[in-house]
Parts: sequence; C-alpha cells; structure tokens
Amino acid sequence: EVQLVESGGGLVQPGGSLRLSCAASGFIFSRYTMSWVRQAPGKGLEWVSSIYADGETLHTNAVKGRFTISRDNAKNTLYLQMNSLKPEDTAVYYCARDAKGVTRGQGTQVTVSS
Repeated sequence: EVQLVESGGGLVQPGGSLRLSCAASGFIFSRYTMSWVRQAPGKGLEWVSSIYADGETLHTNAVKGRFTISRDNAKNTLYLQMNSLKPEDTAVYYCARDAKGVTRGQGTQVTVSS
C-alpha cells in the first residue's frame, strides 16, 4: 500500500521559512518522480515542484528562487524548503507520486500571515 505522510507545516510570517517533509512507503521511492502540489482556499490543486529519479528538479514560476525540492532516497523522504514565504503561498501542501496529485498524502497546512 502506497503511503505518503507530510509534516512540517505551520503558521509563519511573510518572509519566513518552513521545511516540509514527506515520508514515503509501499513503493520503490527512488524510481519515481516525486512532486509537491498545493491547494489554496477555494482553489484547485496546483503543481509546485517535481524532482526526477536522477535528481533533476522543476519548479513553477511562482516559487522559483524561493522553494527547493530535494529527496533522500536512503530515507525514502521528500523535502520542500520554502524561503521568503508570501501570503499567497498559504495552502495545504501535498506530497505526490505524480505531478497531478492523483496519488498524494493527507497534506500539511501552511499559513503565511502577520
């Protein structure tokens, strides 16, 4: 059974940082492209970042230069380092085994507010 468990969300002031983690199990993590997607209040799922099995990364334009996706295949863990956070980054963040978020975890709330 595929399991994806996110952690690390919370309330942060604009300009602050958070690091999200996702513990994966039930599949061969190292072989999959992994992604982060998010859902802001009242909106649909939005792709944020992906990391391929070879380590190549992609980020949506809205977070380029601020967010960094990474992975530790030895720990079956996916990360998202988020810096210079903005109020518009407020959303539930999901770890996903595909870029559309079809197979995703339960999510972790990130709220950026003063």
